[in-house]
Amino acid sequence: MADSRVNSARILGSDLHLELTRAGSRRTALMAALREAIRDGRLAPDTRLPPYRSLAADLGIARNTVADAYAELITEGWLTARQGSGTRVAPRPASPPPRRRAPGPERGGPPTGATGGRRGPRPAPHPVHNLLPGQPDAASFPRTAWLASARRALTAAPHEAFGPGDPRGRLELRRALADYLARVRGVRTDPGRIVVCAGFAHAVRLLSDTRLLRPRMAVESYGPAFHRSLLRSAGIRTVPLPLDADGALTEGLADLDGVRAALLTPAHQLPTGGPLRPGRRAAAVAWARESGGLVLEDDYDGEFRYDRRPVGAVQGLDPDRVLYLGSVSESLSPALRLGWMVLPDHLVDGLLAAKGEHEGWTGVLDQLTLADFIESGGYDRHVRRMRQHYGRRRDRLVAALAEHAPHVRVAGIAAGLHAVLELPPGTERSALRAAARQRLALDGLGGYRHPDATTPHRDGLVVGYAAPPEHSFTEALDALCRALPPGRTAT
Repeated sequence: MADSRVNSARILGSDLHLELTRAGSRRTALMAALREAIRDGRLAPDTRLPPYRSLAADLGIARNTVADAYAELITEGWLTARQGSGTRVAPRPASPPPRRRAPGPERGGPPTGATGGRRGPRPAPHPVHNLLPGQPDAASFPRTAWLASARRALTAAPHEAFGPGDPRGRLELRRALADYLARVRGVRTDPGRIVVCAGFAHAVRLLSDTRLLRPRMAVESYGPAFHRSLLRSAGIRTVPLPLDADGALTEGLADLDGVRAALLTPAHQLPTGGPLRPGRRAAAVAWARESGGLVLEDDYDGEFRYDRRPVGAVQGLDPDRVLYLGSVSESLSPALRLGWMVLPDHLVDGLLAAKGEHEGWTGVLDQLTLADFIESGGYDRHVRRMRQHYGRRRDRLVAALAEHAPHVRVAGIAAGLHAVLELPPGTERSALRAAARQRLALDGLGGYRHPDATTPHRDGLVVGYAAPPEHSFTEALDALCRALPPGRTAT
């Protein structure tokens, strides 16, 4: 028999062989050989691997060794497994075809406006690594548990569930949400004050149709540009509210003329990452009471915290003046298009009138499935598992920066799915260009700054650490470190 560390096996009759040459256990050697074959392209995406019993026989090793190796590589994202389809090689980012160089600004500059003579704008390099914020790990969607909930929900669904939908959303889901939000986020509500929607953008459009937010609305001076464009398209002018390490300066709301509502991210400021401190929470609620205004609380990732105690929802301070917005876009998947509004009593009828007589936005089956997923404890288990998963990723990001870029300060990492890397003044644009050359997608802090903000510009990168597949996360961190500006050399 050949050396125990050297074996080969033909995969599915192809010319590919696995060389178990790595020292150590058979499981470690097999995993290394499979990773190398996938990296080299010898095992193409969607290639079906032999059953673990067959591969074990070919390699002369124990079945459990192969089964354990397959399971670990599935967890890492190298392989996928579905019932009836076997174990397959997971999809990997496709490389774009090579392009000829053209004159003009270097690759990775502004995506528009760089004409390069008469050639017109050149397409940006196709990103390989995704470190954009606001995106969960798609490979971690709980398929098995979700399918079990879908089956139970479909079996138990009454016949009327398959008729025209209630614009408030299914009662089963609203009941489940009322209990969950009270228990986990400190939200004070009942099912009659919850309206199901298709996510944050849908909620804001519906609220805009009620004219509650016009003519002017306060937003944090650093926040997502799409929030501002969404409001602008509805005819609402946004007014920047300064912020610091303690969150938005809500004490200044009373000084903003014509402002009837304020949009805040109190649990984890987007993008800077800090929570809104208690005094500022109280000031926002006091302003809403005294002015008859509204606070819109965007609780986009309130379930994910690592080094701090849970921060309850501002809505719990005054359910009549705070409108709570949430969704499963970051906790489960944006593909579900499921969100909710917890409304003050006096706003429910107007919002339902804006939404229409029938639910035309979110599917009944997904609503029923989410209700079962919450009530069965599946949602809690998933959030706890992902909290640990994302916490480990955050730690790996911090460790990589400490080793390769100790001059870069990391902020906003006590909670959420992103971090802010604070850069030396004047280096953000060059860092973004360097990231583009590394084929790395991420955001600059400048893109979040309100155009009318009076606070000083801050250079930085907003790095989402949730989205990359596990098998490529280390490569994404390496690309990020290569894109960062060097530290100053001591003299």
